[in-house]
Amino acid sequence: MSRTWLLSELSSSSALCHSWPLQFRASFSQRRPGRVRWPSPKRISCAPIVNASSHFQLIPPPYPMSSLEPYMSKDAVESHWGRHQKEHLDRLNASIVGTELLQMPLEEIILASYNSGDPLSVFIHAAQTWNHDFFWQSMKPGGGGRPSGILLQLIERDFGSFELFLKEFKAAALTQFGSGWVWLSYKANKLDVGNAVNPLPSAEDNKLVVSKTPNAVNPLVWDYSVSQTTFELCTFSGHKSVVLRRVDIALPCL
Repeated sequence: MSRTWLLSELSSSSALCHSWPLQFRASFSQRRPGRVRWPSPKRISCAPIVNASSHFQLIPPPYPMSSLEPYMSKDAVESHWGRHQKEHLDRLNASIVGTELLQMPLEEIILASYNSGDPLSVFIHAAQTWNHDFFWQSMKPGGGGRPSGILLQLIERDFGSFELFLKEFKAAALTQFGSGWVWLSYKANKLDVGNAVNPLPSAEDNKLVVSKTPNAVNPLVWDYSVSQTTFELCTFSGHKSVVLRRVDIALPCL
């Protein structure tokens, strides 16, 4: 089946999109100690909104579909956004009609439907909608490289060097079996790379950690506490032609 129809509504507005260097965007802020607060993806776009239904809407990436090449092809972006994400969004909207979930923000739907590790059927659609929104907003065309400031300091502290972090991150992505995600996150308990769906923390606190999750699972469901710092995630898609997420580095899969 041809995928060219996915961009038919976007062609007239793509020229209005801006391109920024791909860069690190760590976000740290002072908050009360307690449960981690994962920031919501900012659902902004340079293209028209494509309605999947009357509730949650399918919002295109904030850049032309070809902007991430050669790291993620135009066809891959079109397929992931216009077909895969849209299918999850449509099913999410259909599943919450007439339920109390209809009144909840997306993040709360994810937490409620995860059901303490025994997910309800709507969980996969809610979580994958969030994951993909997060994915698109985490990337920018034309850049990459070493971070700076506190993010680099934490990476060097917890991984030894930026190069060792990249090695561990890529290894986690390339060894993910089936669909899934790899995340860089900051939380109060250190999580080993090999842990999966409902991982148990170790005694080591306040670490940047690389972890991988199967299918739709994401760190929103990990009920860990942090001290006074929140950190935006870094993820890597389980697919073989993508880019690093949230840490915002364009990187080919080798």
